[in-house]
Amino acid sequence: MTLHRGSVTKAELFHKLHDAGPTPLVLVNVWDAASARVVQEAGATAIATSSSAVSWSLGFRDGDHVPWGLAMAALGRVVGATKLPVTADIETGYGRTDDELRATVNGVLDAGAVGINIEDSGAEPLTEINEQSRRIALIRAVADERGIPLFINARTDTYLSGQYPDNAYEETLHRADSYLKAGADGIFVPGVVDLHVLHELSSKIPAPLNALAGVGAPSPLELHDAGIRRVSIGGNTAKAAYAKVARVAKEILGDGNWAGLAGTRSHDEMDALFAQGPKYRP
Repeated sequence: MTLHRGSVTKAELFHKLHDAGPTPLVLVNVWDAASARVVQEAGATAIATSSSAVSWSLGFRDGDHVPWGLAMAALGRVVGATKLPVTADIETGYGRTDDELRATVNGVLDAGAVGINIEDSGAEPLTEINEQSRRIALIRAVADERGIPLFINARTDTYLSGQYPDNAYEETLHRADSYLKAGADGIFVPGVVDLHVLHELSSKIPAPLNALAGVGAPSPLELHDAGIRRVSIGGNTAKAAYAKVARVAKEILGDGNWAGLAGTRSHDEMDALFAQGPKYRP
C-alpha cells in the first residue's frame, strides 16, 4: 500500500506530544466531524475518538457493538475534519481473529489516523496477558509493514473492571511490562485517579502513562505532577453534550422555555467550521 508522508509526519508529532514537558497531553475525546472541529478550534494539539461516543452517535451500545464499517467511516470523517493528529479508540479491535484485527489496523491507517487505543477488556476475565501481547505485536507488525510509526496506547482495565480488588497494582505492572515488550508505546489505566497510585505506577512503567479523568478527578497539572503524560476524558464529552440536549428538550417540551438555547453558537459560526469542506468522502 502507498505510504502517506503526511501520516508519518503526524505520527511523529503525536509521539512527541507524549514527551515529558511542563504539561500533559490533554485529549478531549470526539465522535464526529463537528466535535473534532470544535475541539480543534478550542486549542487542542491532537484529536482522540471515544468508542463509546461513536457507538452512541450511531445508535449502538458501547462495547464492540458498532459494525466495523460504520466505525471506520466515522473515523474517516473525524480525520477528514481536522489538521491535527488523530488517535482512534478501536475497543478490542472490532474482531477477534487475526485477519479481523489486521483489517482494523489497516482501516485506521487508511483513514489517516496515527494512533490507537487497544483494550484488554470486553470479556470476563480480561484477555489473557500473553494473548493480548500477541495481538499488540500483530498490530505493531501491520503498522511497520505500512511504514507508519503508529502510537499504540495499550489500555488495561485492571482497575476499571474491578476484577483485581487485591492486586490491581501488581497486575497492571505485569500487563504493562508485557504490552510494552510486544510493541506498545504507552499504557492507559482507566479507573484510577488516586495521585499516589498513579505516581507509583508512572515511576515503574517506562512509557507514557494515560489517565482517564472527569468530574472529581485531579486537574491535568496535578495528574502531570504524579507522572501522567496523557489525560483523556473518554465518553464524558459526548455525555455532557447529550445531557445539554436532554435539558433543552425537557424545557421546550415542558413549559416552552427557550432559555436553554441561550449562548448557543450561531448558524454562521457552525457553517464556518466547514468553510473549506471536509476532506473525507465516503
